This record gives sequence, structure tokens and C-alpha cells, in this order.
Amino acid sequence: MPKVKLTPMLEQYLSIKEEYPDALLFYRMGDFYELFFEDAETASREMQITLTSRNPNAKHPVPMCGIPHHAKNEYLKLLIEKGYKVAICDQVEDPKEAKGLVKREVTRVLTPGTIVEDLTGEGKASQYLVALAPDTAQGGGGLAWADCTTGEWTGITSKEDEVLWQWVVKIAPRELILPLNTHPPKTYEHLDLNITRVPTSGYFDLGNATERLLRSQGVAQLDALDLADKPMLVRACGAILTYLAQTQKQDLTSLAPFVPLNLTRYLMLDEVTERNLELFSRMDGKKGPGTLRHVLDQTMTPMGARLLDKRLHQPWRDLPAVLANQALVQMFSANQTLMQTLRKQLDQVYDVERLCTRIFLNRCTPKDFIALRQSVGTFPAVEKMLSSIDDAPRLLKQVLSDWDNMEDLYDLLHRSLRDSPNSLITEGGLFKEGYDRELDELIELTEHGEATLGALQEKEQTESGIPKLKLGFNKVFGYYFELSNAYKGPVPDHFIRRQTLVNCERYITEELKTLEEKLLSASQKRKTREYNLFNDLRGQVAAVRNRFLNMARILARIDYWQGLAFAARKWGWVLPELHTGLEIRIRGGRHPVVEAVQGSAKYIPNDLDITDAAKVLLITGPNMAGKSTVLRQTALIVILAQMGSFVPADSAYLGICDRVFSRVGASDNLAQGQSTFMVEMNETARILRQAGKRSLIILDEIGRGTSTFDGLSLAWAVVEELARRQNGIRTLFATHYHELTALEQKIPQIRNLNIAVKEWKGDIIFLRRLVPGPADRSYGIEVAKLAGVPMPVVQRAREILQGLERKSLQQQGIPVRELRTREPMLPGLGCGDTSADSSDTTPTAIHPIIQQLQAMDIDALTPLEALTLLNKWKKECIV
Repeated sequence: MPKVKLTPMLEQYLSIKEEYPDALLFYRMGDFYELFFEDAETASREMQITLTSRNPNAKHPVPMCGIPHHAKNEYLKLLIEKGYKVAICDQVEDPKEAKGLVKREVTRVLTPGTIVEDLTGEGKASQYLVALAPDTAQGGGGLAWADCTTGEWTGITSKEDEVLWQWVVKIAPRELILPLNTHPPKTYEHLDLNITRVPTSGYFDLGNATERLLRSQGVAQLDALDLADKPMLVRACGAILTYLAQTQKQDLTSLAPFVPLNLTRYLMLDEVTERNLELFSRMDGKKGPGTLRHVLDQTMTPMGARLLDKRLHQPWRDLPAVLANQALVQMFSANQTLMQTLRKQLDQVYDVERLCTRIFLNRCTPKDFIALRQSVGTFPAVEKMLSSIDDAPRLLKQVLSDWDNMEDLYDLLHRSLRDSPNSLITEGGLFKEGYDRELDELIELTEHGEATLGALQEKEQTESGIPKLKLGFNKVFGYYFELSNAYKGPVPDHFIRRQTLVNCERYITEELKTLEEKLLSASQKRKTREYNLFNDLRGQVAAVRNRFLNMARILARIDYWQGLAFAARKWGWVLPELHTGLEIRIRGGRHPVVEAVQGSAKYIPNDLDITDAAKVLLITGPNMAGKSTVLRQTALIVILAQMGSFVPADSAYLGICDRVFSRVGASDNLAQGQSTFMVEMNETARILRQAGKRSLIILDEIGRGTSTFDGLSLAWAVVEELARRQNGIRTLFATHYHELTALEQKIPQIRNLNIAVKEWKGDIIFLRRLVPGPADRSYGIEVAKLAGVPMPVVQRAREILQGLERKSLQQQGIPVRELRTREPMLPGLGCGDTSADSSDTTPTAIHPIIQQLQAMDIDALTPLEALTLLNKWKKECIV
């Protein structure tokens, strides 16, 4: 920065900026927020506003840009979405009372993970701030995450760094807090994470973390939070609380009671499985259509959508929990009229969790109260509807026992605020008449002042007999009566002359002056009164935040159940039967996402059985036949079932799983020096290390990224290990290595299945049917032909394949008939002509037809001549 002479204002700006070097400083000056120096250059570029300078004629002008204070949210949204931090520096004393420079302080730091206003553009999605406390001595550590907009927070501990970082990816945080000099493992360095590094001291040290955690949760001992034996998780929680206090500029009491995540209650899905199964995003990283969430999300409220995401990340493992939720989904699915009526009511409910949190933290606007009022207005109708259900499941009765119609809050909000209040709480226009007597008097003066002035004007005209007495106003003299020079009559004695103009005289009266003072002061008094009333109202609503949060949780569950029921009816799904055994039996199973895209009429369902006698299923068949689809749909059916949802099948009998692993598709991580094969082996290694008896594993094409014999050997060993361990782990293993199908005869737990195809006139037809037994071959060349590979390449590939297969048969001592190819094979593969001894290098004679073709002048050949020639060759029966 060039050395320039600074004004006191710029000195104040720079002194504040030193405390927030990593944030853009929004510096309040009058009705604007201004930015200077490098911040101005960055902000003008990112917000697309004009860059000016503080002193344009100086030798070193100071870059400067600014925005109106009332429009700051639109600009903040742009910056927050791009990952910037913004420090809001406000005037903290009245400029009229300030002696010298107005005092200013940073009142808030906005960061991607701490924003509570509706600025993130994420809509319904959770917005997590995550802190990872690494255990540098023993490895692993603690991981905590909080959604500041709802108050939800939890965390886990692990002795493995890999597990913690898997969860970081799974959570997809808006912001990640790490100690200084802590970096992601090499495997995760490529991830697009918004990382904030902070000193260990003050953020992650155990003493400070414990003190903050106990104070924020209102407890005396860590035992009350189940954290006494989890020091690394306490450190992570402390980092979140310290960071929130630094950014919010207030102690955080808005977070819900902290409860560590009990992983034993949930079906575990690591981030690789979620990605491979395209639960939340497609393989190309895009969200929306093409994902299970898009098909499944039929919720009507933001709270229900977030609960759906949570359950999709963490389906239940506990069978009673699954069955209890399944009963509610079944109830709504069976009663379509009830479901449709409920959906109409829920459609009027806004994001109650985030609304009451913004009000509690004083980050709200009047429209937040209107949205909250409309939401609360639906509670009685929903409660009446659900309470009238005959033979309601026990879980619904339990939920309704905590129901709160909050009629007192609805009455307060209905009596107080206008339907369309002013967006600025300092400008009045917020409250209804009749809510406050003092305010009513001020409203009468401000909104009916013109009528009062008109009445006074009419009175003076009548009493003075002046027919054309005008009433006017200017900022210098205020209100006045104006008499034209054309008037020659007497002027009333109580008229006081204030101004003489060319064409008229202006007068005031004592009564007019008194009324003017009332009117002018009433406007400011009204604004002040409404501002105070608004703060009182905010305090009353904030005081009952827990009641709002309780209802938000109840509505989320109801919305979750009806959303799953609506999806089941929409897509024609069935209720699965779950049990504690290991058997999986699916009839007419379908892939929910593929079916949604293609339509049920075009989708061919499949049956699948995993039994105690056959836990490892080897699936063979050509590319494009549907092996990966069958693998994925099986895993998705299990996940849906353990969410309490119906499933896309004719019937399903499913043994509860504790983990689902997926190794599907080909991907690489070249930025980290990892090839497709290395990524494949990393994922396979993780599965082999972590899979247990109750796991479900789907593997696709293990070993295809290396040489044939290396890949075959690896695939073989993996299959044997999965079949051997714990008497077999439930596995679907798709492969092109036909040699593996022989394992069915050697290992009892293995069964062969294949995706059927049919050959017709030289082409193949994909039947998409899963049938018993191995595939006879891979049909790779036929698939290449379908893909549009040029025919000479396809034909040559067939010749080479026949030569390789013939050579393999000869090596096994199996007689083969004569085959000729036009040239030798690749080095190391032998000669293409395997009809004689491979040492015979006698050139094959060129066929007479080939000689004719080579000598033929195609351009000079007429169509008739060509047809005649073809007819001649046909008669000679030469093919």
C-alpha cells in the first residue's frame, strides 16, 4: 500500500481493519457502507459496482466503493456465496452527540458457516459449521458440526483420521474450522473446502472449550452431555462456540442441547457409497434430477426436507425404529384424502426453525414475524386432522401428545403486526391500529394530519370570509396561509405575516403553528414508538423459542412421513418386510431414479435372492446390459427400507444392514497422482477393512484397471475373502472375468447370475433380465458396434478375438477348425493364422475376389455392372 497522509477517518478504518485482516470491512458512513484500499478493489469486482477513490486528485488516491445501507443484504449474499467473510462496522454512538469522529465498532462478522439471515441461497438445505480437533499424539480426534440457523449440533469421535475426514466430506460443510498448521490428508486435499484456520490456544484448548460448553448448555458437568470421556470432541465443540462468539459478537445460547451422534443406531454410508449411489448428487457432481433425493423429496416444508436429508445420510439400523416410522408412512399412503389435505396445510408452513432462530438472535425483519404467524395459523387444523384418525399408530399418538397450537402467540402476532409491514423497523408502518393506545394517537396525527389541516383551513376561510385562502408548506417556514395580492379585503388580526412575495403574502397563526409542531413531532415519535414496540414483540417471541422449535421438530416428522407416502403412491412402490436375519429377497426390483427418468413402462424389473447358502452373487454379462443398475438398485432398496420408506419392487424381504459399501464405476484423482486403478484399490481396501457380517457390499469390475492376470488375480482373491469371512458377507459382485464363475463349484457361498442378452441377425438385444448361471461371453465387440465404432475396426476385432480364443483352446489341447486372418497378431500374441503350426510363416494366398476388388476401378463401374458382378459372385457361392 503506498504511503499516504491519512485522515482521522481512514486511520480509524485501518485500525479496525487490522483486527479483521481476512474479512472485507463494511464501514458505515451515514447512509452507506464504504470499503477502502484492497477491500474496495475486491468488493467492486465481486459485487460489480463502480470503483472510485477517496481523493482522486491526490498523488496516491485511495480506492473506494460503497453500497446503500438498506440494500446491504443483496450485496452480502453475493460475497457470502463466493466464500468471503464480511465484517460489519457500524456507528455505535449518535452522530449528533459525538464529539469529533463518530465511534465505530465491528458488530458482526458474516462467514459462510455462521450466517443466520436468508443470504446463502441454499434454501431448505442444512448449513453446517464444522470443527475438527485432531489428536496429534494418538491419531484420530473429535469432529463437531452445528447448523447456526436451526441450533442443531452434534459430533463424533474416532481413533482414525480417515473416518473423521469421511464424515467431513459426508457433511459437506459451508465452513471448516481447523487448528493452524493442520491440513487435510493427501487423499482429501483436492476437495473444495472453505477452511478457516485458527490458533489452538483459545479455540481448541480443553480448559476454554469445557468452560464455554458448560456455560452455553447450562450444565455443571460434562457427564450431563455424555462428553466426560470425549476430550477431543469437547475441544471441537469449544472451537465452534468460540468461533461463533467471535463472529456473532454475543454468547451463543441459541444452540440446542448437545448430544453426540450414536453411530450404532444408524445404517452407515460412507461418502464414497453416497457418491457412487448418487444419493445427493450425480457422478458429475450436479444435484437435482438424476439423484435419489430428487425422486424421494416430496416434502412440503423446509424442516421436513432437512429431516429427509438427515435420514438419507443416516437410515436407521434399529428394527423397531424402522417399523414405527414405516407404520406412519403406510397410514398416510393408505389414506390419500388425508394426505392431500395435510399437504395443503403444510404448504402454508414456512421455515419455523430458522425464523424463530433469527428472531432469537435479533437478526430478523418484520416479514419473519408475518411468516411465523401464517405458519402458526395452520397448527390447529393440522392437529384436528391428525387427532381424528382412528387406530392411529402409537408413534403418532406420542408425537401429538407434545403438540402445541401456540394460540397465544398467534393471537399476539395477529393483533400486533400489519399484513404488509414496512421492511425497515426504524421507519414505522409496522403495527395495526388498536394494538397500542399511544401509537394510535400518533397514527391519527401522521396519517390523518392533512385532514386536520384541511379542517383548520376551512375554519379560517369561514370565519374570515376569505374565499381563496391557500395552505402551503416549505422547509424554511413550515406550514403557512397564503393570500394573493388580488385580495383587497381585511386580514384577520390573528394572522402573523411571515413572508412577502411578488404575487402574495404568507401568514401563520398560533393554532397553525401548534398543529404543525404536533404533526412534525408525531412522525418521529411514531417511528420511535413502533421501534420500541417491535423490540418488545421480538422479546416476547424470542422467549418462547423452545416452543417453536418443538413444533418445528413435530412438523418435520409429519412432513417426512407424508412425503415418503406421497413418493410411494407417485412411483408405485410397495411396503417391504424387514427382519433381523441376513436374507434379502426382492421380487420385481427396480432402480428408482432410472425408472423415474425412463418411465415404468420401459423399465424391466428383476428378482434377486441373497440367502444363507448364497451370500456372494457373481453377476456377469455384457456392458450396457444393466449389471451396475441391478447392483445399485439393490443397495437403494435396502437404504429406502431402513428409512421407513416403501421401495420400488413388487415385494421385498430384507435383512437389516449395518453398513452399505459401494465400489461402482471408474474415476481417478490425477491431481493427487492417483490413477483410476489406485482409486479403485483404495475403495476396495476400505471395504475389506471395514465390512462386517451385517454389511451389504456391491462391487463392480474390480481389477479392470491393470493387466489381465493382475486384475483377475485381485478380483479372485477379493471374492474368496468375502465368501470366506464370517461364513460369507452379503455381496453383489459384477465382473467380466468369466474365469471367476468357476468359483461357484468350489465355494458354497457363491452363486452365478447373468444379465441375459439375445443375438438376432448378427446384433445383440439387451433383455435386462437377471437370470441364474454365468454369461457365455462378454459381447464387448457387439457393444462397440452399437456404439458406432467403424465396421473395419469391429471386423478386425472379431478376427483377433477368434485368433486369441483359438490359441487358448490349442494350449488346452482342444481341437479347433481352420481359421484365417489377414495379418499377424500383435507381438507376443502369436500369428493370426492358427490353422497350422505357428512356426509356418508361408504367406496366405490372396483370394481371387480380393484380387478382382483390388484391380477394380470403382469410379468407372456402372450400377448395372456392379449388380451383375455381385450376382456372379453369389452364384459361385463364395462368401
